[in-house]
Amino acid sequence: MSTTNTTPPSEEVDLGQLFKMIGSAFNRLFQFIGSIFKHLFLAFVWVVFFLKKRALVFSSALVLGLILGFFVEKNSEKQYKSTFTLKQNYETGEKLYNSVDFYNGLLKDKDYDVLAQNLGIKKETAEDIIRIELQPIATDNDKILMFNKYMKELDSLAASKVDYQDYINNIATYKYKFQKLIITSKGREKFKNVFENIIKSITESTFFINEQNKDLSQFQSQKLAIERSLLQSDSLQRTYKRVLEQQIDPKISSEIGITFEGNNDKNKTREYDLYKNDIELRRERVIIDRQIKDKANIIDIISSNQDSGNIEDKRYLFGVKIHIKFYYVFALLLLSLTALLGLEFFKFLERYNPESKTSPKEKA
Repeated sequence: MSTTNTTPPSEEVDLGQLFKMIGSAFNRLFQFIGSIFKHLFLAFVWVVFFLKKRALVFSSALVLGLILGFFVEKNSEKQYKSTFTLKQNYETGEKLYNSVDFYNGLLKDKDYDVLAQNLGIKKETAEDIIRIELQPIATDNDKILMFNKYMKELDSLAASKVDYQDYINNIATYKYKFQKLIITSKGREKFKNVFENIIKSITESTFFINEQNKDLSQFQSQKLAIERSLLQSDSLQRTYKRVLEQQIDPKISSEIGITFEGNNDKNKTREYDLYKNDIELRRERVIIDRQIKDKANIIDIISSNQDSGNIEDKRYLFGVKIHIKFYYVFALLLLSLTALLGLEFFKFLERYNPESKTSPKEKA
C-alpha cells in the first residue's frame, strides 16, 4: 500500500509567479503606451498627407478669403463704437437692461422719431445708430466677492447646497456693479448726451430716488448719533482729566463722585476705555462718510473715453475678435476643412458598408 506525500509549494515558486505577473503587467502597459504613440503618429501622417493632397483647395480658400475681406472692408458701411463705463450704486441693472432693449426695439422698428425723443437727439442722429448694448465688467475676484456676499445672506443649510460655479452660471448679467454701455453707429458722432440721457432716465426714477433718500437719511442719522456720542465722551474725558490733574483729595473726589482707590472695578475710572471707544466711533464716522459719498449718485460714470466713436473693423468668429480682412480667410478655411473632412468621413463609411462589399451577382 503506497502513500502519496503532498508537499506545499515553495516560496521560490510563489515569487516566480509573482514576478511573472508583474512582468506581464508591465509588458501590457508598455504595449498600450506604444499603441497610443503609434496611433498618434499615424494620425499625424494622415493629417500631413490630407493637407498635402488638398493643398490646392486650401490655397484657393486663402486667396479667395483675402480678396473677399479686402472687398468687404472697402465697400461695406463704416461702423463706429462709443463706450461709457458705469458703476451701479443701486440695483438699477434690470431697469437699465430693459431700457436698452426698448431702444433696440425702436431701432428694429425704425421708429426714429420716438427714439430721438427718448434720447434727446435729432432724428438724423437717431437714424445713424445701429444698436445699443450693455456688457458686464467683472473680474474673477469680483465674482468671488459677490458669491461670498450672497452666501452670508443665506442660512447654513441653504449655503451648503450652493455651488460657486452654479452661482456664476446662473447670475444675471445686470447684477454686476460695473457695466459697459456701447453705442454702434454709422457715423462718428458724439454720443455723450445720449449716454447721459440713458442714465438720466434711470436716475430720475421715483423708486431709486426714494431709495437714495432713505439711505442718505439713515446714514445722516447714524452720523449724528456718533457725533453726539463723541461730544459726550469728550465731556466725560475732560472731567477725568480735571480730576487727574488735581492732587487726589478725598473731599473733591467725593464731590465729583469719582474715586481712584479701592479694588472694586466699578469705582475705578475708565478713561482708557473711553479713548478706545472714541477711536471706534471715529472709524465708524469715516465709514459712514464714505457710504454717503458712494450713495450720492445712483449711477456713477467711471470713464467716457471714445465718446466721439472709434471705427469698428473687427468681427467675432467663435467668440474671438478678428480683423475683417482675415475674418473671411479663417471662415473659408474652416468651411473648406469641414467640407473635406465630411467627404472623407463618407468615404470611410462607404468602405465599411456591407452592401458595398456584395458582388453584382449577389445583388441580382
